[in-house]
Formats: sequence, C-alpha cells, structure tokens
Amino acid sequence: MLHELAIENLGVIEAARVSLGPGLTCVTGETGAGKTMVLTGLGLILGAKADAGTVRAGADEAVAEAVLDVPDAAAGLAADAGASIDDDGTIVVARTVGATTRSRATLGGRTVPQALLAELAESAVTVHGQADQVRLRTSAKQRATLDEFAGAAHLAVLAEYRAAWSALADARAALAEMETGASIQRAHIAALRADLEAIDAVDPQSGEDDDLSSRIAVLENSAEVRAAAGAAQGILAGDDEVTAVAVLDAAARALTGAGRHEPALADLATRIAELRYGAADLATELARYLDSLDADGASLDELHSRRSAIAGLKRRLGTDLEGVLDHAARAREAVAADDAWDETVAARRAHVDASEARVAEIAARVSAGRTAAAAALAEAVAAELSQLAMADARFGVTVEPTQPGPSGADSVAMTLAAHPGATARAVADAASGGELSRIMLAIEVALAARAAAPGHTFIFDEVDAGVGGKAALAVGQRLAELARTHQVIVVTHLAQVAAFADAHVVVEKATEGLVTRSQVHQVAGEDRIAEIARLLSGQEESSTARAHAVELLEASAMGR
Repeated sequence: MLHELAIENLGVIEAARVSLGPGLTCVTGETGAGKTMVLTGLGLILGAKADAGTVRAGADEAVAEAVLDVPDAAAGLAADAGASIDDDGTIVVARTVGATTRSRATLGGRTVPQALLAELAESAVTVHGQADQVRLRTSAKQRATLDEFAGAAHLAVLAEYRAAWSALADARAALAEMETGASIQRAHIAALRADLEAIDAVDPQSGEDDDLSSRIAVLENSAEVRAAAGAAQGILAGDDEVTAVAVLDAAARALTGAGRHEPALADLATRIAELRYGAADLATELARYLDSLDADGASLDELHSRRSAIAGLKRRLGTDLEGVLDHAARAREAVAADDAWDETVAARRAHVDASEARVAEIAARVSAGRTAAAAALAEAVAAELSQLAMADARFGVTVEPTQPGPSGADSVAMTLAAHPGATARAVADAASGGELSRIMLAIEVALAARAAAPGHTFIFDEVDAGVGGKAALAVGQRLAELARTHQVIVVTHLAQVAAFADAHVVVEKATEGLVTRSQVHQVAGEDRIAEIARLLSGQEESSTARAHAVELLEASAMGR
C-alpha cells in the first residue's frame, strides 16, 4: 500500500505532499490543473521512464518520493539492493529527474537502477490507464490477459512451452543449415579433400623447409666447406709431424720433468695437457663432420625438388609451413565430419521430430489451461458487468486452435453482445468507449480477485472515460467494493465516482501573472461538496448543484 506521495517541481506542481490511506482515493481537478502530473509522479516511483521535459520550467530537477509497504514477494529484492526497510515494513522510494542531468533512483536510502523499482512495483501496484484498453483490441493482448487470469501454474506451463518452441526453432535452423547449404558445404569439403591430397603427397614435417635450406646451402658450397674443415682437422691432428696435438703433447712432457723441482711448472704442464686433450676432441669432431658430408647421399637436385614441393604448398594455401600443417589438421576434422554427413542429417531430422512432438504435447496442456480459464474469465467478467450497468450484455472468451507459434497453438478472442438479440462480435468492434472502459474495469477486478493479495494497490486513470449517468454510479460503487480489500486510487472527472471515495484529493491550478502553480490537497466537508458540485455542473457555488452533491454523497455512503 502507498502511504504518502510527495512531488516537487513536476510540471505545474511546485510542491505537494499527499497522505494516502486504505480504501478508495479519488483525484479530481479542472482539465490542465495537473492531475496527470500526480500520475506521472506515481509512475516515477514505480519505475517509469524519466522525461526531462516534465521538470518545472526554471527548476534544475524534479523530485518524486513515496512511502509504501514492501510486499513479501519483493522483500528479497530490497534486501539484495541493500535498501533499509523501516520497522513497520515500509520503505522510502525516490526519483530525481534532472532538467539537464541524469535521473537518479533511490530505494531505502540506496541508489538503485530504475528497472529495480519497476520490478518492486510489479508485486505491489497495478496501474491501468485509458491506453490499456489496447488489451481488448488485439488477439495477442487478449491471449496475454487470459494467460494472466489463468494463474501461476498455467504461466509455468506456458514458460515451458516457450522454451520448447525456442528449442524447436534451433533444431529446425540446424537442419536447414545442412540441407539448404548442402551444395556449398559439399563444394567446400571437396576443396579441403584436394588440399589434403596435395599435402599428404608431399608429407611435409614441421621445420623441414628451414632444414632443407641449410642442407642445400652446405651442398652448394661443399668444396669450400670440405677444404676448410679438412685443413682445420689436419692442423689439429693430421698426418704431418708437426700438429697442434703433437706440439702440445711435447710441451706438456717437457714441463712435466721440470715440474718435479718447480711446482709452478707442474701447473703449467697440466694446463697444456688440457689444451692438448681439447685440440684432440676438436679434431675428432671435425673428422666426424667430414664423414657426414660423405654420408649425405641426397643430391642437390633432390633437395631442391623437395623444397620446391613444400614451397608449392605454401603458395597454394597462402601461408607458411606451420600454417600448412594447421590447415591439414582442420581439413582432416572437417572431412571426417563430412564422412558422417548423412548420419548427422538423419540425427538432426530426428531431433526436429522429437522437438515438434514435445511442442505439440505442451501446447495441448497450454490450450487446456486457456480453455478452462476462458470459461472462468467470461463468468467473472459477466458478474462484474452486471454491477456496472451492463447486466444484459453477454461477454465471452473463445479459444480456437491455430498453427503453433511462440505463444502456443491458440487464437483467443473476447466477444461482446451488448444487448439481448445482438450478435456476439469482437469486443473492440461491439463496445462503445464507455462500455470498453467498464469491460476493462471488470477484467481488472477479475484479475485482482484471482491474483492480487489483499492490500495490493490499484491505480486507475480515468477508467470511467465515456461513462455517465447510472453507469457512472455503478462504476463508482464497484471501485468502492474493490477498495474494501485493496487500496484503490482513481483519477476521475465524474462526480458519481468521486462521491464514493474514502479520501478525495483535489488538484487546483492558480495563476499569478506569468507564473502558474498547482496545489494538491485533500478535501472534506463543505470543500468536498463544492468539488462534487463543480464536477456535476461546473458551478461549485450553485445551490442546486450543491444540493445535488449532498444527495449524491449521502446516496454513495448508503451504497457502500
């Protein structure tokens, strides 16, 4: 329940604070006085989109603030946001709309996203305006209304259906991708097979191109390389009498004898011996290298041919050798998958068949739920219409099978026969504006009786549009009955509706020079009689209108 609403610098309202209680609260005022701004303020604290154009001219920002009860269903949301809930279970919600700056939302003292306010409000407040009559004008909206009336268990089945429908759409898309793109895919696989054949024919190895370049360079300069390696090996330990090994060996022996008398020479002899061993090792390695040159039986032409084959692969695929090998690995996987093409298509077709069967099974449950709810909704709305001066009208809800779609396999239509003997037609075509307003009110009341918990807040914006006379009295009385178990706030222009209010709020506009301001205040006693008289005749001082207002207030008090 909403306990209080405060507004600053919103439209023509400079500052206003209204206390709201249980029961029926009616908001009235001259056209252009600012009743819409009251609803705009309520909308802001309920998570509606902020519009900088609503900020009062000359002000930096507009502020809307409200105190409301936190429903049990929303307590977790508030706690997760770190909002502070008062001991009495209420919470303060505020929205600030900047004329040139960003808007801000706070919940229990914590800054929160606008969407969180909307989520919180969903379980606490229902807002119905004239634009909501679109719910009666399209089959999709009528179907959504019926689903809402059917209840939580039905909505869970509908959610299950939508998930199954989405899975079916994915399965169909996967199958279509294979079937419609089969020729393109097969051409791509054929190209990959040709690439694999060319790669496998060469069978390149990682790093082979660099190794071939090195070997070719050696063979192309083999005479120079062999002479240099042979000369070095001969100097170190060749067949000549004087070699590095022989010289170092002689030097080491010469110092070894003298080293018995001079330790320093013994150390030098050891170091020379180490040099001799190193020279011998180097000579051995050079000999092996010369042997390896003789052992490489590949001719220069063979190596050039091999390198050319690898270069051809690189040119073909536009990459280096490692890229060629990566392409081969990927191509091998794709070709293997193509080998199972028929099996994959069959499996996807089977998946589509299974998905269609599941959709059909759940669609049947959704249809059964809608059919049962249609009869109950028609009965509930008919009962409401009998209290809204439409006792002779016949309201119906039909559920007809149609092709399965994202929301089921049903077409829902709400029909109306406005009077005995009339043919039932689509409600949007058969009902006048006033009848549409009352039917919409009847549906809202039926939905509230089915789903809304006691204490839920309903806000109606001129739900009585197009209604007058006895029908207006009936609307006022039904709103008063709804207000016995729920908080109801109504913006109205009808005295017959306002007369039933437990609390009557008036929005008044005053102009001082070039400045226009609106005040929002609650009226009672003589002030309320004057406002009812104004609604009746436009002349609040008329004695006849005032007498009629008193009579209307007394009659509504008895009617409640």
